[in-house]
Amino acid sequence: MEFDFLKPVDDEIQEFINGLTSQQLGSKIVLHTNEQFPDLNKIKIAVIGVLENRGDKKAVSDVDLIPFRKELYGLFPGNWDASIADLGDILAGNSAADTYFALKKVVASLIKKKITPIVIGGSQDLTYALYRAYDDLEQMVNLVSIDNKFDFGKEDEAVSASSYLTKIIIDEPNNLFNYCNIGYQTYFNSQEEIDLIEKLFFDGYRLGEVSNNIAISEPVFRDADLVSVDLNSVKSSDSGNFISFQPNGFNGKEICSLSRYAGISDKVSSIGIFNHNNSIQESVLIAQVIWYFIEGFHYRSNEYPFGSKENYLKYIVPLEEEELVFYKSDKTDRWWIEIPFVSNVNNKLKRNTLLPCSYDEYLQACNQELPERWWKAQRKNIV
Repeated sequence: MEFDFLKPVDDEIQEFINGLTSQQLGSKIVLHTNEQFPDLNKIKIAVIGVLENRGDKKAVSDVDLIPFRKELYGLFPGNWDASIADLGDILAGNSAADTYFALKKVVASLIKKKITPIVIGGSQDLTYALYRAYDDLEQMVNLVSIDNKFDFGKEDEAVSASSYLTKIIIDEPNNLFNYCNIGYQTYFNSQEEIDLIEKLFFDGYRLGEVSNNIAISEPVFRDADLVSVDLNSVKSSDSGNFISFQPNGFNGKEICSLSRYAGISDKVSSIGIFNHNNSIQESVLIAQVIWYFIEGFHYRSNEYPFGSKENYLKYIVPLEEEELVFYKSDKTDRWWIEIPFVSNVNNKLKRNTLLPCSYDEYLQACNQELPERWWKAQRKNIV
């Protein structure tokens, strides 16, 4: 059974939780212990640690998630009703491929049970295993990465924290529909890599763009299935990571806001937080990032998949060569734009689909400008 890959939560954490008040988060979760495994039929969110960091050449020690768990479970929950379980840890296998296999099996099973896994690593190449977990679901995958780099590598290079994206793009089965990077810093990426993102009709938002207007990332998360967070995207003064020093990056408030956007998205079904350097300061940050994800999860509006259109206002914007159709929810005031199905070509998506967008993109269309994300989505849909 796939859950045999999971090692029970450490006794030290169980003792720590026993000393908490009944109001703290640790007293309200279900633990995988030597005596019991949580009843997954009653669980909506599952925390999983992965003690694998061989993909990170800068890693200086083994992964230790005990400080992170103490920080998380010492917090107080919001007005939450979804049940949360800590399923323990996946140990590093004989090879990194063994770890990928175990993580893939565990995450795939959880997603099928409509449980949202929160995976804490470990090196970011574990994103590849999360992506492969969707193979059995027979769906296209939208991946959003909060990262200061695109993580491309050479085709024959072994998968690593700095090259996993190449393996996702070239390996079969290729289920990737869209990749979006949030927070890249230009000086960490070659011009060829930036051009490749454009050539593949992927999306990239520079750190400055998002910091100046963090709301531009909300529609991106609303269309994501899998979110991967590289902690190196946070500046060291806020993360406490002085092993891999980052003078620039998101601050603590911004990374928590992005995590909440991911949590509130009806479509996000898994999230991974990677490249943890084991510092106490970074453990505090991870705990708060996860707290905000869970907070967002509890405010999901269940507008995806898009059901009856009775609760939406339809706007038709005629352009010179196109007619764009927008929908606005009267429940949340959020916007979508329709990606038309082209019958005489091979489409990756076999029907009209709706792309989350912003009010600004609607105004852009009203000014006779094609929104860039609509244009890219249409190009990606044609095989």
